[in-house]
Amino acid sequence: MRIRRSLTIKQMATVSGVALVTICLFIVIQLFHFVSQRREDYTQQLQNIAMSVRQPLSSAVLKADIPQAEQILVTLKRGGILSRADVVLPNNVQVLHGDFPPERPVPALISRLFRLPVEVQVPLYSLPRPSHPQALAYLVLQADSYRLYQFIVSAIATMITTYLLLALIMTVAITWCINRLMVHPLRAIARELENLAPEDMASHQLTLPNMHRDDELGVLVRSYNRNQHVISRGRQDLEQRVTPLAAAGLPTRARFLAMLDAPLATHVETGSYCLLVIAATTLPEATGVLTESQRDLLYTSLANRLRGDCGATSLLAQLHPHEFAMCHWATEPPFQAMALAQRVLSIINGPLTIGNLALRPAACIGVAFGALEDKNAEKVLNHAELAASSAAARGRNQILFFEPALAVAATRRLTFAHRLLEGIAQGRCALFFQPQVDMRDQRLLSAEALLRWRQDDGSWSLPEDFICQVEAAGVMVPLGNWVLEEACRVLGEWQGRGIAVPLAVNLSALQLQQNDLVSSLKQSLARFQVGCSQLVLEITETARINEFASLFQVLRELHDLGIVIALDDFGMGYSSLYCLDRLRHLPIDMVKIDRSFIATLPEDAIMLRVVSAIADVLDLPVIAEGVENAAQRDCLLAHHIHRGQGYLFAEPLTQQAFEHRFFNRPCS
Repeated sequence: MRIRRSLTIKQMATVSGVALVTICLFIVIQLFHFVSQRREDYTQQLQNIAMSVRQPLSSAVLKADIPQAEQILVTLKRGGILSRADVVLPNNVQVLHGDFPPERPVPALISRLFRLPVEVQVPLYSLPRPSHPQALAYLVLQADSYRLYQFIVSAIATMITTYLLLALIMTVAITWCINRLMVHPLRAIARELENLAPEDMASHQLTLPNMHRDDELGVLVRSYNRNQHVISRGRQDLEQRVTPLAAAGLPTRARFLAMLDAPLATHVETGSYCLLVIAATTLPEATGVLTESQRDLLYTSLANRLRGDCGATSLLAQLHPHEFAMCHWATEPPFQAMALAQRVLSIINGPLTIGNLALRPAACIGVAFGALEDKNAEKVLNHAELAASSAAARGRNQILFFEPALAVAATRRLTFAHRLLEGIAQGRCALFFQPQVDMRDQRLLSAEALLRWRQDDGSWSLPEDFICQVEAAGVMVPLGNWVLEEACRVLGEWQGRGIAVPLAVNLSALQLQQNDLVSSLKQSLARFQVGCSQLVLEITETARINEFASLFQVLRELHDLGIVIALDDFGMGYSSLYCLDRLRHLPIDMVKIDRSFIATLPEDAIMLRVVSAIADVLDLPVIAEGVENAAQRDCLLAHHIHRGQGYLFAEPLTQQAFEHRFFNRPCS
């Protein structure tokens, strides 16, 4: 607490010092400005006084009426600002002198700084000869410097009081801002680290402050979390390498490789061996509902099943909690290896009862072959793991042999994922906008946000297999989240300008399966101040969605927020008769007819009538995408479909081009 207080005191002292120096500069500048203005006022007043008595004083001097002249000078006392009134000759010889009280002294420094006293000279008369234009006498008036000195002292006191009060207010305000924006978040981070339990240190992640996501403090927190994540992964990997999995009693990866290297080093004959990696895909689901003892029993049961199939020429290990490895020396590729993998898969698939849970485990197996003379077991194990992961991506209970194309594909996926995430950070992704119009009068109804990627030549496009590559690389969720965030930002800009045009965004099935989708979308809508009814989420009907119940729940939450839900690619998947009953229970507000049905118009309108009838039964409005010519538009209008989207109305446009085309002119 003492350190925190000293930090706050130092902050206030620093801010006060800077404010004091700044205020002193302001005081000096304004003081000189005010005094300069007052000098000009005094000079003008002296000139006015001199001009008022110039004529009578000149007459009195010319008539040699000295008493009259002195009387005129004495009358100048009533002005109140004079300390001297004299008549002098051109050689500064005083002729007449006004009787004024002695001037009160002014500090010499003030006189030098502000050029006191203020004095004017006015010529009284001159002879009418061109050869001698110089005046014969001058009236010299001098202002009372003490009055100006009093003004300077009063101005300094007023400005010091005012600016010191302002400095106090500025110090308090700036100190409050620093404490609110920097000290409090840093104090919260310090308190979080101070109260951290020793067992949580390795995997700890700092909470990112809401107001500091994009500044230096946010970068600090994200860097700390990233470093903690790397350290945690390294620690877990080290533990997995050196610690046996006690539940199954099988060797770990490191021990398995050591056990393989010993036979390889002693083999003198040439030949090959078979290495299987068995990824039990059911285990991650089951372990979520099992207790720790039940999980240990599950691991032990599967390990015993695999151990029972191992002979004297086999080795068995548990690489990870859900992954086993088996090596057979006496197996020739490829037919004997396939038979071995099929036998192992049938063993895994056998029914299993753990407590009240009845399981039929599923698995995917990757198979790789190694040459005995190569003596490189780790490389073969990596190949088998790659084959197992590729098999898992194809579905349940798959067997896949390693081939070089898998390594090439894996490298391509990793490279593409890195390039995509780097491209998002570097601004290589952008949203283009295509209008959705009322085809009867081409009136703008809404727009769809379409993803585009900047190519190396500077053009913007999207390759046909781009989405497939994104899904294969496993980066669909971060890309989809970026699209949602950017769409909310654009909607916020439009609504801030009074433009109420709904914007449609495609939502992938993987995003729908994210637990934080609804909460993160709420935050984006609130941050950009977007009305929920202005956002349209298009879900693809042909997407592979595993759980209808979870999909329904997520869509219901989004729909309850006021977000419009549209079913994209309508007629291509769930709208089959088999799934029609489920489809009618989904919280959907509109459907989009797939462009493949529009392309056959007007020659073949059978599928259009079928799909349109299904939408009519569901009592949902319909929008047609891919409208490219007038004949297709007329056919759609004839079938009472009024909403359309396609190149007939406009190609996808940049935000600037879209706004210029549709917002800077009145809608027809």
